Amino acid sequence: MKIAILTPTFSHYSGIDRVVEQQAMDHSRKGNKVTVFALEADLKPRRFKLEVIGMPKSLFLQRLYRLFFFLDFIKFSKAVNKLKDFDIIISHFYPMNLIASSAKKKFGVKYIYHNHGIGYSELFTNMFERLYMSLFACFNKMSISNVDSAFSVSKFLRDELKRETGIESEVKYNKLDSRYKKGIDGAKIRKKLGIKANEKLLFFIGRISPHKNVHTLLKIFDIVNGKLPNAKLLVAGKPTFKRYYNELKSHANKNVIFREFIEDRELPYYYAACDLYVTASLWEGFNLPAAEAQACGRKVVAFAIGSHPEIVKSGILVKKNDVEAFSNAVISLLKK
Repeated sequence: MKIAILTPTFSHYSGIDRVVEQQAMDHSRKGNKVTVFALEADLKPRRFKLEVIGMPKSLFLQRLYRLFFFLDFIKFSKAVNKLKDFDIIISHFYPMNLIASSAKKKFGVKYIYHNHGIGYSELFTNMFERLYMSLFACFNKMSISNVDSAFSVSKFLRDELKRETGIESEVKYNKLDSRYKKGIDGAKIRKKLGIKANEKLLFFIGRISPHKNVHTLLKIFDIVNGKLPNAKLLVAGKPTFKRYYNELKSHANKNVIFREFIEDRELPYYYAACDLYVTASLWEGFNLPAAEAQACGRKVVAFAIGSHPEIVKSGILVKKNDVEAFSNAVISLLKK
């Protein structure tokens, strides 16, 4: 069977794309011929093919291009036509859903939507960002109207999809790579970061975006640091919103370490190196890093939002936006 898997950015920066990679590997092992289609990619294909469609290099232009990709008529048409001979298309995100939807209409290819959800527009402070996310959600809704079937990566997203579109979906939790396990030695990473034996390391990794609420995480860390001066916070991830990222760096205290890039092969060792995984995110459809951290034996502190009640089983969930409770939870776990 020929299977096409569509994702905008086939990158180790993205939790969605790590799921796509695992999915492609699983289908390939079953004897299927798999091709991953992406607008850009830095992950290397393993046991499957990779087709890169291309898009601008500038982060700002990339965001606009992804939103209005259908206006690039020639490239859009070529992408649709490449799906003619496939038996199944699995699409993970807009604008790839629009390619899948058009291929179904034109060639009758079976179209499966893998729902990772879209962050709420009201979580973004900038008017342009709110408008962008609103349009993104609207276009996405139109692009999945003709799916043959759908999977959601959490019960939270299953219920959201049903409420917003009427589409029924089956819950399929993200499968973790076997690399994420207990017993990994994170000593080399602690040394690389300059973390001393008597220091506590908090870790967050994800897209540096307003809905991830990293600014609140920095406020929480200031409180923690006031009571535990030997604590440090590592914030890692691609700065999707550059202005927001620069503001974070300007407000962070001296014990906050920023890393825009972490080698994918090293990620399990970063989880092992930390004493606690923390996220102040206000929206999560699954939260792959939280699941990976727990698989590596680390506890998680997070707000009780979105999928977190389903995913966070080892650690503490606190009421949304309760900074004091979050700080106390971190301190209590670090003192154990």
